[in-house]
Amino acid sequence: MAKEKRPSREEVYELLEKKYKEYNKLSFIADDPVQIPHRFSKKQDIEIAGFFAATLAWGQRVTIIRSATRILDLMDNSPHDFILHHQDTDLKRFLGFVHRTFSDTDLLYFIEFFRSFYTDHDSLEQAFTQGMAPAAVHTETALTGFQQLFFSLEDHPQRTRKHISSPARKSTCKRLNMYLRWMVRKDRRGVDFGIWHTIRPSQLLIPLDVHVDRHARRLGLLRRAQTDWQAVLELTESLRGFDPADPVKYDFALFGMGVLDK
Repeated sequence: MAKEKRPSREEVYELLEKKYKEYNKLSFIADDPVQIPHRFSKKQDIEIAGFFAATLAWGQRVTIIRSATRILDLMDNSPHDFILHHQDTDLKRFLGFVHRTFSDTDLLYFIEFFRSFYTDHDSLEQAFTQGMAPAAVHTETALTGFQQLFFSLEDHPQRTRKHISSPARKSTCKRLNMYLRWMVRKDRRGVDFGIWHTIRPSQLLIPLDVHVDRHARRLGLLRRAQTDWQAVLELTESLRGFDPADPVKYDFALFGMGVLDK
């Protein structure tokens, strides 16, 4: 069987740019978990709603959106206010929640962490930037530091640790990288929010899942055998060759070709 011809660098660039523009638009929001934080205008509500949507983002998108919607409904669709001012009796409403392997135990700890954090901080961005040098090439130390901070509360459930990944465990950290893309990237197309300003778009890393991985390999952008943290770094570096200031914008292209193209 003849070996498939690999496209030229120019052809790859033209394809990525075309698909980026095709999917980075408001119509993309309706069927994607990013629609969840788009229901809010208050910065902290966007952060919290986005974090829950990103955390639940595995499986069918319809199910992800339904589960995230239920969490926010239980918070009276005012997540920041609920986090800061709820009473212990209000937490009973979350008992029985489940999304795949994410249970009410996990959800209640997320609420506990957010309450502890937002009592002393204005923005969740500070939870990521505390361990990241401003001149860092990328967000690896931000993700490692965030995971450590998230589980710094006494008696956190061990089972919940699997829901917050870390580069230290060689995970791709797909959901956290996607969340950072939402919060940090800003353009005029209206999908990503750009409400965080300490982390720069040039420092973001690609949210790598099986769909992005498959098309990145077909285009010659990723050669590493394993789909792991090193693969994230390799693919992001390849994408920086096309746009050093905003490499992760091509997530729209690679994800779109993997999931949305017919």
